[in-house]
Amino acid sequence: MTAAPPTAAAPDHREIREAVRALCQRFPGEYWRKLDRERTYPAEFVRALTEAGYLGCLIPEEFGGSGLGIGAAAAILEEVHASGGNGAACHAQMYTMGTILRHGSAAQKARFLPEIAAGRLRLQAFGVTEPTAGTDTTAIRTAAVKQGDRYVVNGQKVWTSRAEHSDLMLLLARTAPRDPARKTDGLSVFLVDMRAALGKGLTIRPIRTMLNHATTEVFFDNLEVPADCLIGREGAGFRYILDGMNAERILIAAECVGDARWFVAKARDYAKERVVFGRPIGQNQGIQFPIARAYAQSQAAALMVGRAAALYEAGAPCGPEANMAKMLASEASWFAADTCLQTHGGFGFAEDYDVERKFRETRLYQVAPVSTNLILAYIAEHVLGLPRSY
Repeated sequence: MTAAPPTAAAPDHREIREAVRALCQRFPGEYWRKLDRERTYPAEFVRALTEAGYLGCLIPEEFGGSGLGIGAAAAILEEVHASGGNGAACHAQMYTMGTILRHGSAAQKARFLPEIAAGRLRLQAFGVTEPTAGTDTTAIRTAAVKQGDRYVVNGQKVWTSRAEHSDLMLLLARTAPRDPARKTDGLSVFLVDMRAALGKGLTIRPIRTMLNHATTEVFFDNLEVPADCLIGREGAGFRYILDGMNAERILIAAECVGDARWFVAKARDYAKERVVFGRPIGQNQGIQFPIARAYAQSQAAALMVGRAAALYEAGAPCGPEANMAKMLASEASWFAADTCLQTHGGFGFAEDYDVERKFRETRLYQVAPVSTNLILAYIAEHVLGLPRSY
């Protein structure tokens, strides 16, 4: 195990942060509470982010995007969450297109990336997880069998968020039987036009969960997909998917840092104002200390996010840093959430304070998009050199 080289301080993207905060002021707590209550998609918010160019920030300028680095994307999502909103409705639009950008053909890039950057096409759905496979991605059963100039897809995906609000889906399917000796081979990635597929072999069913996440399960029944929807080389899809996971984890970590910032500020302000037994509750160390600890943890997590983003932008290996950023940030946000709820007491459970909504939302990130235990297993094996545990 060797220490990574030091990097320069990450830019703070101050102008971007200020602009995102100004945009988010148009979508206050009442907006998010109504959506959460009705389990509806934040279409107006997503449209505003799209029109401002934020969702296309990682797409190169030659394809109509802003050509910014992942540090800027992280700043955007952090500010969305720190403002009390939730970027989960659209964050996949930022990083999912990376599979096309890195592994797609010239024709695929020219056809899809400008449309995604302009917001005329939404690439939000990511079909990977299956009911019988879970986090063991190599065990997926959804199969794509080539027949002439097309593939026929059969199978099922679950926890496919935003499928009802996406035009395109990145789909991971098996194109060759599973070889126990080479489990990651035989998987391929397809870009599926869901507009053409709905009712013709594609079925989407919503899953009601504890948070408003537009979550669905997706069924494929002899769905015919044109052969030119294959991204890259057949059988190399597992590597393509892994290639994009570091970006996903860095951006999710940034969202968690934003959540933590929101919870700390909310708890601090309430602790100053709430008077019990003739004194503000924030004067008590039993209230002060957890808030201070939550702040310290969120600051440390932010440093790891910045470190991972800097390595990613430099084109350097960043698997350990991206994973640690996601784990530390999700744990910081959850501790801050619990602290904030405890500080508010009974009022923390009241809808009007937004604490209970954000509390539910941030709990997700210790489970998805990768669980804390899998991150620990990764660090143990790939960083510390311990025997593989699974």
